Amino acid sequence: MIILAIDTAGVDCSAAVFDSDTGQVLAAITDMIGKGHAERLMAVIDEALSQAGRELSEVGRIAVVIGPGSFTGIRVGVATARGLALALGAECVGVTTLEALALGYLEGNPGRSVVVAMDAKRGELYVQAFAEDGSPLGDPAAMSPQETAALVASLSADLSGSGRSLALDASTEASSGDRFDIATVARLGAAKVAGASKPKPLYLRGPDAKPQTGYALARA
Repeated sequence: MIILAIDTAGVDCSAAVFDSDTGQVLAAITDMIGKGHAERLMAVIDEALSQAGRELSEVGRIAVVIGPGSFTGIRVGVATARGLALALGAECVGVTTLEALALGYLEGNPGRSVVVAMDAKRGELYVQAFAEDGSPLGDPAAMSPQETAALVASLSADLSGSGRSLALDASTEASSGDRFDIATVARLGAAKVAGASKPKPLYLRGPDAKPQTGYALARA
């Protein structure tokens, strides 16, 4: 199956074309644009398909990053993925930013569990723990740095992500941030079970900055 992966949840506007039958990434395009994802995304998708030598009509599944991240960016990516899937009659699955960051870390640090912590600003972190095989150890949530540090200690896990220095002492080496390879999203998307429900944005915190625990989902 040909899978199209897209990500607009952060500073990157990315698309990848992945052949799940061969496990080969046919193309991957990433533009670090910060803002303006809505204006750039379709061009990035077209570039990836052209580089892969594939047509949009060949896509059987779309994998989209659903957050947490930029409110506007998440909405752009999810809306585009759902619209394309509807037009193509393709499957559509969601991949979280935390899943993608965890897989990227675990591939370079095998045999370790990890807590991924994204700096959510306003004194909070977006957090989720993952086992050595990448399976989640609980749901994603908004936490304080102190709660995050306690979770890491309780699991004897590594800590990764832009929130690492906030959960540990200020002298901790700076993290590489919350960027990841779009091919990681494609691989995660290939492993997902496509259901009847459509991917929805994962915000973890409402736009009014009122902290929430668990998923805060937009209406279908």
